[in-house]
Amino acid sequence: MLQHYKQQTLFPELKASKSLVTKRHSRSGTFTDNMKLPIHRWFRYSAGFSAEWVEQEILRYIDNGNVKINVLDPFAGSGTALLAAAFVQASAVGFEPHPFMFRVAKAKLGWNLDVSILWDLSAKLVKNASKNLETTHRLDIPLLGKCFTNDSLSKLDALKNEFLSGIDNNSKESEIVWLCITSIIRACSTAGTAQWQYVLPNKKKSKVLDPFEAFSLKMNQIIEDINFAHQVAWSCNSEVINTDARGPEFDRSDSIDLVITSPPYPNNYDYADATRLEMTFWGDVRSWSDLHSTVRQYLLRSCFQHSAKDKLQLDDLLEAKVLAPIKKELSNACRALEEVRLTKEGKKTYHTMAAAYFIDLGDVFHALRPLCKDGSRVCFVIGDSAPYGIYLAVEKWLGELALSAGFKSYSFEKLRDRNIKWKNRKHRIPLHEGRLWIEG
Repeated sequence: MLQHYKQQTLFPELKASKSLVTKRHSRSGTFTDNMKLPIHRWFRYSAGFSAEWVEQEILRYIDNGNVKINVLDPFAGSGTALLAAAFVQASAVGFEPHPFMFRVAKAKLGWNLDVSILWDLSAKLVKNASKNLETTHRLDIPLLGKCFTNDSLSKLDALKNEFLSGIDNNSKESEIVWLCITSIIRACSTAGTAQWQYVLPNKKKSKVLDPFEAFSLKMNQIIEDINFAHQVAWSCNSEVINTDARGPEFDRSDSIDLVITSPPYPNNYDYADATRLEMTFWGDVRSWSDLHSTVRQYLLRSCFQHSAKDKLQLDDLLEAKVLAPIKKELSNACRALEEVRLTKEGKKTYHTMAAAYFIDLGDVFHALRPLCKDGSRVCFVIGDSAPYGIYLAVEKWLGELALSAGFKSYSFEKLRDRNIKWKNRKHRIPLHEGRLWIEG
């Protein structure tokens, strides 16, 4: 175990971040706040479940006589399930096709390092960046120009440039420095952020942090969390792979005991757009139109922007063999969507999105089955949907697709109601969220 490194700030006049890691509270709710938990809190990302719930489910599986288990999250995101497994000493692997989020998750999983090296690297970065400030020339990039003052962007760019020019980008320490810079971008922006992380440039925040101060405070928090993980001896047996759950590059057949995940819902949330500000800052994309080729094409088809860009044809989609168990019901819903969209101003392609979504999840189940041991358990945290007011019976259809892939049974555990506050809603169909349990 590494020695506890001294706590201080990169700037003497700043106070160290307040500790939130002295206790771990056990909560059974599914949608709790991961941003209060060590390492999880390094980057805010839309999450479908709480880390503490994942820990409890893994421990429950172990308590049933499974001394050593392998956990899989086929939609790893920012690494929630993988870090939860590390906390309870289980081995875990995650799949994540989103290139930016894969890097975030991998950086978080690289916590097992010497914090003295990380501290020295960070201190040098801030010192050099503060000496090399230049008037930024990137306000001509529309999103950056709308979201930052010239002073803030100049300081963020100084951190970025120092990172790119002066750090070994193959080390764990450098990746955590990259994540530290990434995690403060929104705190230093004047733009607001919607509930689902979409950037709102026209909504201005009253509190904006100075980039150098924000970096110092965040790195204090990161080092505090690393020290905590060392003290309680987190496991280092978790990994994330940049691969697609529909056909993963993963050759460990019959190795998985427990699959626990939350796939995208068919509710038109664009995961590519969720990290647009960060990706624009780092130069991965320059505009919204770049998102499809850079990110969206690799993701599950759960938003109409994806199906529209790919120019999908409903008749072709409905002929997919994987849809056979649910073809009649799904076809009826998609045909209804095909008609109603023509009466709507946006004419959104929910009809092809819905069909493509269930094809993709059917392919995921077929990919998962050979990886799972007999007697394994699978839990998908899911929500149903009603685009344009047409109901999609998500848990039923996913359950049937799982059976057709060779799983033995499924059941649904409802957790909460959604879409029941109907003021200003476009449709009044009650929805819910819950856990789809599948037996291998």
